[in-house]
Amino acid sequence: MNQSLPTPASPLKIGTRGSPLALAQAHETRARLGAAFDLPAEAFEIVVIKTTGDDRALIDADRPLKEIGNKGLFTKEIEEALLDSSIDIAVHSMKDMPVEQPEGLLLDCYLPREDVRDAFVTVGGKPFFELRQGAVVGTSSLRRKAQLLHRRPDLKVVEFRGNVQTRMRKLAEGVAEATFLACAGLNRLGLDIPRVAIEAEEMLPAVAQGAIGIERRAQDARTKRMLEAIHHVPTGKRLAAERAFLAALDGSCETPIAGLALLEGNEIWLRGEILRPDGSECLVDSARAPVAQGEALGRELAERLLERAGPGFFEFQG
Repeated sequence: MNQSLPTPASPLKIGTRGSPLALAQAHETRARLGAAFDLPAEAFEIVVIKTTGDDRALIDADRPLKEIGNKGLFTKEIEEALLDSSIDIAVHSMKDMPVEQPEGLLLDCYLPREDVRDAFVTVGGKPFFELRQGAVVGTSSLRRKAQLLHRRPDLKVVEFRGNVQTRMRKLAEGVAEATFLACAGLNRLGLDIPRVAIEAEEMLPAVAQGAIGIERRAQDARTKRMLEAIHHVPTGKRLAAERAFLAALDGSCETPIAGLALLEGNEIWLRGEILRPDGSECLVDSARAPVAQGEALGRELAERLLERAGPGFFEFQG
């Protein structure tokens, strides 16, 4: 068994994007694998892969992500490296992942989920309800924009992308008075930035927010065995329901969708939300089922919301 484990001479290659958060997630994966199999850090090699989305996001920094492309922009090159065996596993932020994997790849390992909440960030640490009428808020997330405008249609929302440091600089320069960041990302980066965490009851998070997923080749038996040792089963059950909900809604970065599953004893409780892109309407529903029926629950909840929404719900209303 030990002969099949990676060594410093023949390391397991971990593919990742090069952002500070992506690297932190890759390092967490390496640390968990190392601890599970009593391996040194040198038995793993972190391989940084630049994606089309990284390049396009820099070139088109002021354009909404939905105009640049879909979620696959940030995974295509990494998955190609996985398929051609340039890397052995790929580490992803699950809220950025498409609901379907390329043939030959599997996504069935999740690390323990971090804080799922959104963080509201201003230069002075002002809470959301104290924003003045007509204040400017920056975000690149259609979900956050729609949720914000649904509650405060008086606010002006502007495109706001970049890493945490870039967004904080933009706030200091007055590009916007406030923005949103994921609590999970701030926690993983160890950044002590003044913020107000928004409870899920007030602002339902993105599907799979706060979760790290590890993708592998379907036929790679050694990697399968290694990842089974660090897979967090409760997170996997929650994401199964949430991603089935997203898949049934045909979710992408172009549709404002939120969802969160919680385990309560032998049951799973799933809350879902869809919004018009301009925030003018928000449909919310929830349901419970035995944990083993999580995926079916996700599909059922999506169908209920779609039936209430009717055709054209996601289109902008002029």
